[in-house]
Parts: sequence; C-alpha cells; structure tokens
Amino acid sequence: MRDLPGLDDFDRRILDVVARDGRISIADLARRVGLSKSPVQARLRRLEARGAIRGYRALLDPAATGREHVAFVEVRLSDTRETALAQFNAAVLRIPEIEACHMIAGSFDYLLKVRTSGMPAYRAALAEHISTLPHVAATSTYVAMQAVKEDGMPA
Repeated sequence: MRDLPGLDDFDRRILDVVARDGRISIADLARRVGLSKSPVQARLRRLEARGAIRGYRALLDPAATGREHVAFVEVRLSDTRETALAQFNAAVLRIPEIEACHMIAGSFDYLLKVRTSGMPAYRAALAEHISTLPHVAATSTYVAMQAVKEDGMPA
C-alpha cells in the first residue's frame, strides 16, 4: 500500500484495518487509526469513491461450505489473439467453480484457481466446463494439499 499515490499514513492505516476487518465500527476504526469519527468517515468515503476500497465481503470457511478441494489449473490456449482472449475471459466468468483466473506471462496462458467439494466434482468441472472453454488446447492440474495463507490471512 506504500505505492498508492495521494494516500497519507492515516489512509494507509484505515485501509490496513478494514482489509482485516470490514465490519469494524467507525468508532473502533477511529480509535485504531488515531482520528475522530468524522474524519475517518470522510476518509473512508473518499477511499471508496476513488476505488481504493472496491467492496466488503464475508470470508467463508471452505470446509463449512463444502468447497475445500482446491486445484490450480494451467491453461494453454490454441489462439491468443485479442478476440480469443476476450472469448475465454467472458466464458470463465460464467463458471462458478473458478474462484480466480489470471493471465500469465510464461509457458502457459492462464492460471485458474478452482474450488470444488472434492476430486469427483473437480473432474466433472474440468471435463464439462474448463476443457470446453473457448480456445483451450491443454490443461495441467495441481491439487493443493493445504492452504497456509489465503485472502491475505492465515488459513
């Protein structure tokens, strides 16, 4: 967060606190960063308006929601022209098992994080959804054995 232009130390502290606890009250946030409530509220609104804070969400326990199986999938495309990339990107957004998708500079084109209930569900997602995405030429799967840190927090 040091590289975000136009932010002072109070803004950085506010971002650090709300990144760890998005449900913190304004009073507690003000106390934690060393300002009164009104300036903290104004700063928080400004940080939201400029897009430094994109939203708030609940972090779900994968075991409690039946989605504790994680696989990372390397995807190689048969076509990497802009139209093909746009088609692939749009299709990925429609697959709920794909938790994250990153275009990669390297020996493959995309890295997917896929979360399912177990290996049978993953195999079905791979066969029925991922392998049928536009322009997919090949995939390689790596199954996670344990999460040590996730969403910036210890797992």
